[in-house]
Amino acid sequence: MSDEAVFSQFIARIRAGDQRAAAELVSQYEPVIRREIRISLHDKNLIRAFDSMDICQSVLASFFVRTAAGEYDIGTEIQLIGLLVDMARNKLISAARREYSQRRDVRRRTGGGEVELAKVPDRQRPVDEELDCRDLLTRVYDRMTSEELRISRLRSSGAAWEDVAAEMGGTPQSRRMQFSRAVDRLAAELGLDAGV
Repeated sequence: MSDEAVFSQFIARIRAGDQRAAAELVSQYEPVIRREIRISLHDKNLIRAFDSMDICQSVLASFFVRTAAGEYDIGTEIQLIGLLVDMARNKLISAARREYSQRRDVRRRTGGGEVELAKVPDRQRPVDEELDCRDLLTRVYDRMTSEELRISRLRSSGAAWEDVAAEMGGTPQSRRMQFSRAVDRLAAELGLDAGV
């Protein structure tokens, strides 16, 4: 079996809510996400405010929900890594904006002083404690309208947007936008794209 076929099966298992596939993804790609967060985190005040594990867990939760819902088309490992890295950067930027927009004095949290990134401990959390993929997906599916659920099922089964539009009506672009807005709404309701 080719590497592409193995990878496609892996993504299909994640879309189906397979806990082993989720644990495998976390085990293999969490270090990549956390490394990107640590590299991107330059502001010493933000280093005190954020833990790379918090942002990483937010990235993974959002990834699992959006992948299972069929929002992402991931064909290769390089695409997966690129997506996870982009999500980590975006979540870090959003968290930093929230931190500064609320005009928090992060020095008060630790009493000021210089902090080196290497000295900031990262908390290690068991995968099964932090991320129960099936429970999260159940909460997402329970909040979807019947039409959104139908789109999600079609996308999760591998249907292209053209196929979704042919079966449900409308244009591929309008169905994609409808579904993207629905997933954004659900992510906000579940706090997946909110605070880290």
